[in-house]
Amino acid sequence: MANINRRLDKIIPKIKEDKFIQGRGLGNEISFYIFDYEPTEELVVRDYVKHIHKEFGFEGSGRKIIEFDLYKMLIDIAKEKRIFDRVFQVEEKQGKGALFKAMSTFAKPDIFLSKIKEQLGDHNVVFITGVGKVYPFVRSHTILNNLQEVIDKIPVIMFFPGRYDGQSLHLFNKFKDDNYYRAFPLVD
Repeated sequence: MANINRRLDKIIPKIKEDKFIQGRGLGNEISFYIFDYEPTEELVVRDYVKHIHKEFGFEGSGRKIIEFDLYKMLIDIAKEKRIFDRVFQVEEKQGKGALFKAMSTFAKPDIFLSKIKEQLGDHNVVFITGVGKVYPFVRSHTILNNLQEVIDKIPVIMFFPGRYDGQSLHLFNKFKDDNYYRAFPLVD
């Protein structure tokens, strides 16, 4: 637990850095970061994300953070499409395979991206959370790959329950996502 607290305590100073908010580095790379953590530390990380919001939640902080919880977004999308109530019936009557197929038909990255784009406003830092809660319907690497089309000058931090080795994402330290190598580890 001490290790996660040490790592979490490095996030706020990182966000306060001018070079963090200015975006692209010398190699013109995108400002996407991954904060990976042990899945058992999920609740600690969630609480800390709330703390970060409070830290920058005042006029003049220079940081306007917006958080996109992929799970909450998925629920909202299901409600908008008027299929939320039917989701439970599909699973009960037809099984998990049918549920997965049904969810996959509307949980497309472009729907998430359009919601992010329309809600972004004048925010200058983006948090992506809820990655573990939305698996397997939405895959983190798919969101990141497509997000660069929507956001290219705003730093994005994905809070990831698993391991990121700079090359690939391992959700819950078990499931290897497709390779994603354009993000930087947020802290050591």
